[in-house]
Amino acid sequence: MAKNARQAYAVNVDAGHQTAAESWGTGRAVSRIPRVTGSGTSRAGQGAFGNMCRGGRMFAPTKTWRKWHRKISKGQRRYATCAALAATAVPALVLARGHRIETVPEIPLVVANSVIDPIAKTKDAVALLKSLGAYEDVERVVDSKKLRRGRGKARNRRYNQRKGPLVIYSKENGTVVQAFRNIPGVDLCNVSRLNLLQLAPGGHLGRFVIWAEDAFEQLNSIFGTLTQESEQKSGFKVPRSKMTNPDLTRIINSDEVQSVLRDVEVSHKFQPRKKNPLKNFGSMVKLNPYAMTQKRRAILAQENVQKKRRKDVAKKRANADFLDNIINAATPVDVESEDSYDE
Repeated sequence: MAKNARQAYAVNVDAGHQTAAESWGTGRAVSRIPRVTGSGTSRAGQGAFGNMCRGGRMFAPTKTWRKWHRKISKGQRRYATCAALAATAVPALVLARGHRIETVPEIPLVVANSVIDPIAKTKDAVALLKSLGAYEDVERVVDSKKLRRGRGKARNRRYNQRKGPLVIYSKENGTVVQAFRNIPGVDLCNVSRLNLLQLAPGGHLGRFVIWAEDAFEQLNSIFGTLTQESEQKSGFKVPRSKMTNPDLTRIINSDEVQSVLRDVEVSHKFQPRKKNPLKNFGSMVKLNPYAMTQKRRAILAQENVQKKRRKDVAKKRANADFLDNIINAATPVDVESEDSYDE
């Protein structure tokens, strides 16, 4: 919705094209960008028109026929306005938005007509804000004023600051507007022309609103109620709230709800330990039942190999003993040498 206040901007349609330029074509070992015609000057032969060229146009030149505004249905705008108005009456949302309302007597803050109507000077308006405890929010706005970053400093928006209270009035006598308009951060709005961008600046609900008594009393006739249609908006009623008490945390933690809730069930779900099938044979059998047969065959094959090996070893030992016996039997014993050795 904030986009609907924008003004169109664009570069000149002829920018970057105010020169005679023509491409040299192919075959001259240069790019095919249009080049300035002529000779005898440094400008001749230079690239033109392209966004990469000196003096050329920008890429995708901006046009005034861009889609600047956004259409929003009337019902949707009314619904958003009602939601923003409802949020101004919730202290938690007003505090969350940053407003200083610790010393304000009540939210929504309604001021009697006999108090706000006679005000015609700014000093009287400041005195009223101080008496209501709302001037602390104005001081917050004053302290927040700082230099804007970027090019906006040179475009008539040199400073930026926070938003302060919003004063909603009903009588068009002009004195209230003149009294409050020079206070930093304070905005004014007529109750018959409520602005959503003022009720929820930046899309954030919870603006601190100071109501005139007669303006506050006109809300039912402007927006209607749950049972009565609006007098100014044909067939319109305020949206029905989804919850009577929006404080969900308070509802959940209340004694009425906690007393009927069952105890928290602690689940002792068994989490099986994952086993490596390459190391755990039982897991391998679950994945591959044929692994049992394979292992049995491997064991039998290993036993056969060992049996054959033992048999071969026994045979080799028997052959070696037989050869030793033959050799011992064929070797003659020298008796004399043995006798001389004994001597």
